[in-house]
Amino acid sequence: MSTASLFDAPPPDPRAEARSRALKRWGIVAVVVLIVLGGLLYWNRYWPEERTVDKFFSAIEQKDYAKAYSIWTADPDWQQHADKYKQYTYGQFQLDWGPTGEYGTINKHDIRGAVSPSTSTGDATGVIVAVQINGIADERKLSCLWVEKSTKAMSYSPMECKVPVRMQ
Repeated sequence: MSTASLFDAPPPDPRAEARSRALKRWGIVAVVVLIVLGGLLYWNRYWPEERTVDKFFSAIEQKDYAKAYSIWTADPDWQQHADKYKQYTYGQFQLDWGPTGEYGTINKHDIRGAVSPSTSTGDATGVIVAVQINGIADERKLSCLWVEKSTKAMSYSPMECKVPVRMQ
């Protein structure tokens, strides 16, 4: 009767060890990629709403108020049914966002941040986007706009703007 001892163990298989190391490396790479991807998604979670506001101000800067109003209402065919927007008419919109508006002629804008306000009932239906207008680092020249998540329709923020402002 022969008994096997520790010294009788088969020699290690170099291919199995290499395969084990490769699997471990790929596992680490996968975890790092998931963490980086998760971080990117988190930091850019309001990108669609910020992009809507950016398009809006770009149209204002080009003095294309009809296009800006279509972005504001999220309705490219708003002129076909202008009576649908009696609460905030195109004429009032031009007064508010044109040269006679609160901000004067808008030549430059910078998206300063966005936040989805917390509510007692859960997630808010929109995002507050803060925009610095004409490069003036003054809270009075900071416009806070509400963008609905589902439609991308815009309005004035119903809540106080509490987005941190990045000063340049």
